[in-house]
Amino acid sequence: MSSHFETIEPFSGFGLGLRRTHYEDFLESDVPVDFVEVISENYMIEGGRQLRILEQVRERLPVIIHGVSMSIGSARGLDSDYLAKLKQLEQRIDPLWVSDHLCWTRTSAHNSHDLLPMPLTEEALQAVCNNIDHAQNVLGRAMLFENPSSYLTFPEDEMSEWEFLTEMTRRTGCYLLLDVNNIYVSSKNHGFSATEYLKGLPLDRVRQIHLAGHDPATPERDIIIDTHDRAIVEPVWNLYAKALEMMPHLPAVMIERDDHIPPIGELLAELNRARAIASDEMELA
Repeated sequence: MSSHFETIEPFSGFGLGLRRTHYEDFLESDVPVDFVEVISENYMIEGGRQLRILEQVRERLPVIIHGVSMSIGSARGLDSDYLAKLKQLEQRIDPLWVSDHLCWTRTSAHNSHDLLPMPLTEEALQAVCNNIDHAQNVLGRAMLFENPSSYLTFPEDEMSEWEFLTEMTRRTGCYLLLDVNNIYVSSKNHGFSATEYLKGLPLDRVRQIHLAGHDPATPERDIIIDTHDRAIVEPVWNLYAKALEMMPHLPAVMIERDDHIPPIGELLAELNRARAIASDEMELA
């Protein structure tokens, strides 16, 4: 049973991931964004230039801390050293919120450095909820968890991913980071309806949206791969508009690019499109 934490109020803004390529842009000019998001593990350090830059950016903008290796699905529980370092960063930066992924990344002896899929079973759900309770109690705040992209399913699955996420939020009081590209990728890889996925979620628990590009299927490979290394495609933009249409509030929205990172102007152009779509949906609401 999760402890009670302060509600994470909606924050309606548009942001980018803070990447080294764009450090100087953020230090030398006023980049027209409402927040930045950073990869937690890159800043879970005692000091150095990278952390100083984050602190300088934090003086100007709200920051979201987004992790990739908490391994919330680990059957062996969470790493106490990892949580201590994350707590130290959280106290240092005072982020809007702290997020991670619904996945597992490690065993007791090995870290895969990849976001591995969860079996969608009651046993796995209980393990995830126990770990979320632990992480939230250490941090003293509710967290957000992101829906993954996936390329396989398990014969043991007992529920859909949206049912798993819904029950996870109900049991732990956590919130959701909705990755629209991941929904699209998984829906194409597994043949389910992205609209049905959205309808099955507790959209009132969504506090953030990720938008990203992916590697399309090819004649040699019939799956789509989530890569974050190219522009957002039209079907993902359309799904984003549909998601906003269904939302009870406008969450924080960001463009996520992790490889082949272009000049910041290119990402800002995509962010402006995200703003325009949101503006259109709010007018129609």
